[in-house]
Amino acid sequence: MKLLKRKSEMKIEGQQAERKNGNRYGIYYFDSRQKGDVRYCAGLMCAMIGELLSTRERNGVVFLCIGTDRSTGDSLGPLIGYKLSSGNVRRLQVVGTLERPVHAMNLEQYVRMIHQRYPRSVIVAVDASVGSMEHVGCVTLGRGSLRPGLGVAKELQAVGDIFLTGIVGGYGNRDPLMLQSVRLSLVMQMADYICESAFLVEQFLENRTWI
Repeated sequence: MKLLKRKSEMKIEGQQAERKNGNRYGIYYFDSRQKGDVRYCAGLMCAMIGELLSTRERNGVVFLCIGTDRSTGDSLGPLIGYKLSSGNVRRLQVVGTLERPVHAMNLEQYVRMIHQRYPRSVIVAVDASVGSMEHVGCVTLGRGSLRPGLGVAKELQAVGDIFLTGIVGGYGNRDPLMLQSVRLSLVMQMADYICESAFLVEQFLENRTWI
C-alpha cells in the first residue's frame, strides 16, 4: 500500500520531476465511478508505455500487482492480477494474483524474478494506496516508481516504471486494521476500472509495431 500526498503537493512534485527528468506526465486522478473516463486513462497509460518502449529499447510490459488477499483494503492488486490473468491477456505479463500474491514478505524475490525473466520490460506497478478522504475511490496513474507499504508504516523497495493505485482510505489513519474495514465493493469498483483500462491498453499494443 502506497501513501499519496495531498493533491497540491503532488502537483508541485510532478512539476519538479518534469523539469528535472524531462517527464511531461503528471499524476492523474480518475473517479472509478465514472466509467466514461476509462478510455482516457487507457490512452494515457498506453502513451507512457509507448514512450518507454520506444526511447529506452524496452520490449514487453509487466503488470506487477501488489497486495494480499488477507486484507480487504490491500486486496486490490491481487484482484486485478486475477482478473487480468483470467482475461487471457497476451501482450501483458501479470505477476501477483489471488493464488500467488506479491506482498511485503516476497516483494524482493518477485522483483528479482521479473528482472531475470523480463529484463527489458516496462513494469507497471499496481497497489492500493491511502490519500485524502476526497479522493477515496479514485484511481491514480503516473510515471515513476511507487514504494509499497508507506500507507501502513512499512518501508519496501521502490518498484515500477509506471504506477497505478486505487485509493482505499485516508492518510490520517495508518492503522493496519483500517484496511480490514474497507468495503469490498469499493475495491472491486477500482479493480474493474483498472482492468478495463488494461484490456484497452492491450488492444492498443496489438496495433503497434514497437512491442
